[in-house]
Amino acid sequence: MKQTVRRVSLYILLPVMLVTLPFAVRVFAAGDGTPYDWYFKPKSDHTQPEVLPEAAFLGDYKNVLYLGPAEEKALYLTFDAGYDNGNTAKILDVLKEKNAPGAFFVDGNFVKSNPDLVKRIGGEGHLLGNHSLSHADMSSLADFEKYKEQITGWEDLVTKAGGAPTKYFRFPCGRFSKRALDYNEKLGLKSVFWSFAYYDWDISQQPGRTAALNKMVERTHNGEILLLHAVSSTNADILGEYIDKMRALGYRFGALTELA
Repeated sequence: MKQTVRRVSLYILLPVMLVTLPFAVRVFAAGDGTPYDWYFKPKSDHTQPEVLPEAAFLGDYKNVLYLGPAEEKALYLTFDAGYDNGNTAKILDVLKEKNAPGAFFVDGNFVKSNPDLVKRIGGEGHLLGNHSLSHADMSSLADFEKYKEQITGWEDLVTKAGGAPTKYFRFPCGRFSKRALDYNEKLGLKSVFWSFAYYDWDISQQPGRTAALNKMVERTHNGEILLLHAVSSTNADILGEYIDKMRALGYRFGALTELA
């Protein structure tokens, strides 16, 4: 009974406290942990795709990116990597040759194994994004401190490697929850999803060059955020041709930093 009275008293006093204190303190409350797997429904008319329609709550978040402006012919190249097999350097070579910006979301394993690439990504003007310390399922981490370790642990590794950590984050496997989005907001992170991806991550079953290039061109839309995997030899082979083709069609390649 005493505990109940104390709780009720606190609820009565709290509004008064918030009014009388010189600075009101916002009480943080995260959303639920229901997991969502990111996806989109591509269209054939070069208009922006429908993105995860059951997650309309995404519109409530100012720190979530998945599309650029619908009225602008701008494309945003992003690359995910949990390890390197020689194609990251090739991709960086192409971006340098074509003077196109990219964003690389790498996890802790990549950082530990490839400090030179980590430094090169930032040194050549590209964005180095957080992909978690251990490629974790972030939707399953209910404890905030454990969640935070995945973020700050990655930042510490990047700093030790001589790189420049940023506050741009991509969920491993695109798996997230309201709680994870709220945690990212609390940590000052921008959650970056995508509006184009294709089967390019399996190095033993790489898509053919022509088929891959055709798919990328056919699904192009204004404000497109492309997810490409840096382990893909096909991506490394066709990237230069893709950039040239899109520019010839009037598109430009922008940096994610334009969007937030």
